[in-house]
Amino acid sequence: MTSLFSLVLAAILGLLAVASAIGFILQRRATEPSSVATVQNLNARIRSWWIMVAVFGGAILLGDTATAILFAFLSFMALREFWTLTPSRRGDHLALFLSFFVVLPLHYVLLGTEWYGLFAIFIPVYAFLILPAVATLTGDVNEFLARSARVQWGLMLTVYSISHAPALLMLETGTPPALLLVYLVVVVQLSDVFQYVWGKLLGKHRFSPNISPSKTIEGLVGGGASAILVGTLLYRLTPFSPLQAAAISTVIVVAGFFGGFVLSAIKRDLNAKDWGYVIEGHGGVLDRLDSITFAAPLFFHIVRYWFTT
Repeated sequence: MTSLFSLVLAAILGLLAVASAIGFILQRRATEPSSVATVQNLNARIRSWWIMVAVFGGAILLGDTATAILFAFLSFMALREFWTLTPSRRGDHLALFLSFFVVLPLHYVLLGTEWYGLFAIFIPVYAFLILPAVATLTGDVNEFLARSARVQWGLMLTVYSISHAPALLMLETGTPPALLLVYLVVVVQLSDVFQYVWGKLLGKHRFSPNISPSKTIEGLVGGGASAILVGTLLYRLTPFSPLQAAAISTVIVVAGFFGGFVLSAIKRDLNAKDWGYVIEGHGGVLDRLDSITFAAPLFFHIVRYWFTT
């Protein structure tokens, strides 16, 4: 695992170095206010990528426990961002307390102990039933259905869905499981990056201005195809053949796109541009993990049902 991961990490760091050099050159050449703003945003994104790659790569090198802890922290931050923007009432407070300080940590303990059976149903069955029951004890029935749905939606997206990324570490496929996690994250994140780049270079036709004004058809097609190509070339990180890697990369890219698209729709409904401001140039943690929310569960179950030994 170490040699393959080192090669991938070196390639990513090389790309970041090239991107940083390009950003430096563009910054010196930009003169118009619109160009200056675009280049500043680009360079902010690149600086954040250096930090994110260092944190993620460091967690992988430290082992499964460190990786699970990292994702537990990311889930906590994402859930916090979700509820910072989402309206709540006093009657929700007990359910929210349990979500943050009981359901989330217990779910990741199940992951860390590789208790797959309970991990798979704990939130969609037990939390789904218990949290609304607890909420009724407050006697607040105003918009009870909508409030209960928001509690469940937040948990499913930010905890249950995201946790399927580190859950890859419990799968035995004949390939080091950490490489499967690296594969998922690389394909998902490069798809977002490539969509951004292709959209800036060639984007003319807006895909859905009401939901995501910055997404273009050209960016989606060019970025998606580029990410699928990378996913196919990285098949040696996985138990997949090149053809299988191409097909599964397509699933990851499509799911990742709709993850970001759905989260964008929620933000528009809440009249927000970003989920937070933790990551320079990117917004919040949930802005960076929105693609993972849809891609991780699909990828996990494809691998588990078809490629585990």
